[in-house]
Amino acid sequence: MTSFDAVESVWFERLGTLRNVVRQHVIREQLREHAAEVGTVLDVGCGQGTQAIALARRGHRVTGVDPSTDLLAQMGEQARVEGCTVEALQGRLEDLDAVVDDRTFDLVCAHGLLMYLPDAPVALAALVARTRPGGLLSFTFRNGDALAYRPGLRGQWQAALAAFDASRYVNELGAQAHAHRLDDVLGWCARLDLRIERWYGVRVLTDGRPADEPPDPETLADCLAAELEAGRRDPYRRLASQIHVIARR
Repeated sequence: MTSFDAVESVWFERLGTLRNVVRQHVIREQLREHAAEVGTVLDVGCGQGTQAIALARRGHRVTGVDPSTDLLAQMGEQARVEGCTVEALQGRLEDLDAVVDDRTFDLVCAHGLLMYLPDAPVALAALVARTRPGGLLSFTFRNGDALAYRPGLRGQWQAALAAFDASRYVNELGAQAHAHRLDDVLGWCARLDLRIERWYGVRVLTDGRPADEPPDPETLADCLAAELEAGRRDPYRRLASQIHVIARR
């Protein structure tokens, strides 16, 4: 099985592509609507720190955890360039007890993480344990209810047929990943005593675009505005590549 670690360099090379710009922008703006009163933030699987740095720039005290020393170094350098501070700690989700001790946070983020883990409900419980009572949890997962949508948009009919009942897939980085269905995820949240504040779609209208396509500066603002609207409206948000859940403990 190819893991995210093995395709990290491909991930980094594609940070500026249209699809990734859309994903990061939409998650950031969706989270902004809920995080005004947040003080401390834990971003698990923070990577190069796009969301962590955005939160730090808005005045939150942010701790980022990631297994990659290279991505953490990139985050630290970018934070310095942007004049903010992010605490960078090396580790994985299963290392949190050792990495952050007994700290809990007003907001815990895990964006682009659950699809790479073998047991998403257990991972979600570990994230909840780091969320203070009354605090927020923000996480994304690959939308298993729409797994056939991207290949269908591209006319890849055999891949679309295979995706309808699938829960595992190979993503466009070349890594094995897991998809989950919204009803299942909402059930996990209920069992963990999480109250759903809102859920959004992430990357609805552009998910079928080529993975290496750059953004068009002349149309990007309109594209991002359209994606934000699609991500908060039915039926469009149900067709999103990822689902973004914001829940309160």
